[in-house]
Amino acid sequence: MTYDLNITFDDNLVTGNETIDTQHKELIDRIQNFVTACQNGDSKVKAIKMLDYLDEYTDFHFKEEEKLQEKSGYPEREKHYEKHEEFRKTIQELYEYLQEYEGPTDRFSELVQKNVIDWLFGHIKTYDRSVAKFIFMKQNPDQC
Repeated sequence: MTYDLNITFDDNLVTGNETIDTQHKELIDRIQNFVTACQNGDSKVKAIKMLDYLDEYTDFHFKEEEKLQEKSGYPEREKHYEKHEEFRKTIQELYEYLQEYEGPTDRFSELVQKNVIDWLFGHIKTYDRSVAKFIFMKQNPDQC
């Protein structure tokens, strides 16, 4: 991978919901580990193992986030679930790509940047912040 994909959790990604933010930090750490494995020219096998590691946590996080939405009665949850499904499909496409090639390529780097990193950061800043704000307002009606 020739891209400089340094992925970190910073204040731009804070939603204000401790559960969501903690899980996002872990998710971003896993993405960084995956990207590092790809940048180091690690084998296809290691890239797939790191993608497994990312996929496993993504699935856990999305289920937890969806439970929070369900529990709070978040009105936009169906649309949010659809976005999660988009990301799950992206992970599957990355698996397929790695199966077709000997390992991560520059094209793969572009796909990771656009379909994982950019997507996730955009999703957090819009959809997840909306969920966190809704939950906060529901739990603290006197502060709104």
